[in-house]
Amino acid sequence: MSSSANARQTLAILVGGGPAPGINGVIASATIEAINRGLRVLGLMDGYRWLVGGDVTHARELEIRDVSRIHFTGGSILRTSRTNPARDRESLGRVVETLLKLGVRYLVCIGGDDTTYGSAQIADYARGQIAVVTVPKTIDNDLPLPENAPTFGYETARAAGTAIVESLMEDSRTTGRWYLGITMGRRSGALALGICKSAGATLAIIPEEFRGEKLDLGLVADTIVGAIIKRKASGHDDGVALVAEGIGERLDAENMPSLKELERDAYGHVHLTDLPLGALLREKIRTTLEELGVQVSVVTKDIGYELRCAKPIPFDVEYTRTLGFGAVRYLLGGGSGALIAITGGRITPVALDQLLDPQTGRVRVRTVNVATESYQVGRSYMIRLEASDMKEPSLSLLAAQTKLAPHAFGDRFLPAVRATTFMTEPGRNSGTQEDPAKYEAS
Repeated sequence: MSSSANARQTLAILVGGGPAPGINGVIASATIEAINRGLRVLGLMDGYRWLVGGDVTHARELEIRDVSRIHFTGGSILRTSRTNPARDRESLGRVVETLLKLGVRYLVCIGGDDTTYGSAQIADYARGQIAVVTVPKTIDNDLPLPENAPTFGYETARAAGTAIVESLMEDSRTTGRWYLGITMGRRSGALALGICKSAGATLAIIPEEFRGEKLDLGLVADTIVGAIIKRKASGHDDGVALVAEGIGERLDAENMPSLKELERDAYGHVHLTDLPLGALLREKIRTTLEELGVQVSVVTKDIGYELRCAKPIPFDVEYTRTLGFGAVRYLLGGGSGALIAITGGRITPVALDQLLDPQTGRVRVRTVNVATESYQVGRSYMIRLEASDMKEPSLSLLAAQTKLAPHAFGDRFLPAVRATTFMTEPGRNSGTQEDPAKYEAS
């Protein structure tokens, strides 16, 4: 490497967490802007993985020719990992020490809530020696960005997921079966809801709609069974139900001991891929349908991994080019310890410490607000049991699809209705919970 290269200040880029469409757009624009501003750029492979071990051999110098045509491609040319740089003080110290050995003065971290948390810890530990900025990435759309802006990758994932669900809906109609789609979304149901609204799927079930911290698997299954029965009552034996995987984290481990045995990642999260949520739900649904005398075929389909490295749509291509450019401008303007967002077309740095939950010390999670019209629109177009179905004449019509008498049907499904019902009738206050008890059969 030339002496002139060594004399230049160095900006490093890394990617942490799961893939999301648009990562390469950030890498490209940040690299181009940094080089145009006289910096040397290093791409750090595999996120924090090698830095935690003090390894300086997995860094590659990036030139404009390396990145000029990658902005419309999926995946990450720097790969990614879920290594936690702040798992302990020693690891954090090795990360900062390794970055300093590489001559890094500026660090761009592309990632979700865990990567953002890690970068906040690095910025604090480095105490000005390294300026750090985070570019928010996650298809879960669960980072608390200003003006409720989407995280990059979400819009592409929603579009790709919508195409899959549209195909499943046609297959469902053609074959007369139900599909149970499990979508990604550990703590937010935004992706499941977004795909459901866009594709017009039968219903979506997200963690945010249930009261309480813990969920019973039977309650979730009954919500889907209720939708199946309601569809049958209208003359249809097909449908597509989407379930956010975050439902799995809310299941009560006391009733499902196997949950306690699941592995956790470097950030302490349960490996949801090890939880066969689709299979568990399908078995519960099949058992319930059999008990009720309803014959329906239910097939599971995981919707997630095929979304993460999809070719980004133009929205995310444009979005990420602005984010990467803005990240470098922010750092060279003397900034550090912030997440880069866009509001009104302008780069908006958000201090990382403002994103932390004071009680947990972790980055706050943006969840779906079920009191908004955005949720209510989706909910009102879903087919599922509502409080009004627990009174006549709907009650008898629904019960007729099963072995149950109307009163028994009401008793059987009232808990599921109570757990999730919100007013959706015109003229009502959106988001106000309705008490379905008044509809109990007497």
